[in-house]
Amino acid sequence: MFTINIDPVLVSFGHMAIHWYGVIVVLAILAGVWLVSREARRKGLPDSRLDSMITWVIVAGFTGARLLHVIDHWSVYAADPVRALHIWEGGLAIWGAVLGGLLAMALFAWRHGLRLGFLADMVAPGLVLGQAIGRVACIITGDAVGVPTDGPLGLAYVRPGAMVPQLGVYYTPVPVYEVVGNLLILGLIWRLRQKSLPDGLLFLVYLALYGVQRFVVGFGSSYQIVAWGMTQSQIIALLGLAVSIPLAYLVWRLHARATTVLVSSQD
Repeated sequence: MFTINIDPVLVSFGHMAIHWYGVIVVLAILAGVWLVSREARRKGLPDSRLDSMITWVIVAGFTGARLLHVIDHWSVYAADPVRALHIWEGGLAIWGAVLGGLLAMALFAWRHGLRLGFLADMVAPGLVLGQAIGRVACIITGDAVGVPTDGPLGLAYVRPGAMVPQLGVYYTPVPVYEVVGNLLILGLIWRLRQKSLPDGLLFLVYLALYGVQRFVVGFGSSYQIVAWGMTQSQIIALLGLAVSIPLAYLVWRLHARATTVLVSSQD
């Protein structure tokens, strides 16, 4: 059991305040962009194209993350919709960021004549790194913790302003599990990226693994049950698995078939 005694506000200036949540989210974005930039150079994508794509993806990803969170917690925002703009209070749905960013990347690829799979593979390591760092904000502020627990692992928050239902109660450390899971996924796809994989397969592996992670940890989540005894995140995770696994198999089979045809023609 661990007690978190960190003020969610990092520093304040009169009525203005800088929150840990916002600072860590910015660091997560910067770290993700750094890793994407490194992969872009390795894959030979020009800096001008990269800068434009990153802008598209960040704006769309951030918008999607906030929008999905507000939809999922509409009972909280219905009485005061303006609070949906209070991003410093926390509340970003990672699935919304993935979906929004992927849509922006697809539009960018279409507009510039690039392969979506190529871009998605390039982004995957930076995306999961950003997710791992971003969840640290949830650990500090109490956002996205799980159901109350009596051990052996639990997080209790004692500072006013922590985003938990009740101070002093131990909750399942769902964000900690997600940080660990994201780092394991990063380690795997970082190794896989060095292999000659067909375009899009690396991103699909990430999507499948992340879907499994979110589905499993969702059983300890305190999020609202939407249907079939599952949260919104778990349902989206299952949809992601239903898409990523068959598509990954198809991409791999087409690549293997093309390789076989090429070898046969050379013989």
